[in-house]
Amino acid sequence: MKRKIFTYCAVMTMLFAISSPLPAAGKHPQIEDALKALQNAKDHLEHASHDFGGHRVDAIKAIDEADRQLKICMQY
Repeated sequence: MKRKIFTYCAVMTMLFAISSPLPAAGKHPQIEDALKALQNAKDHLEHASHDFGGHRVDAIKAIDEADRQLKICMQY
């Protein structure tokens, strides 16, 4: 189940990142879009009425790690 949630978040992040028809103002618009999508997924998980079979906490941790890595990427 944890893998399904993580996969869902990753797929949604990528779909969101590539679906924007207008370029963002920053140097890395796809990464900026991915960061927004991750934040949206994290907000959803944090406010969900259930714990996704005990995997919500792990999914939030994975999102936090992905967020950290993407912010590092933004530096280059």
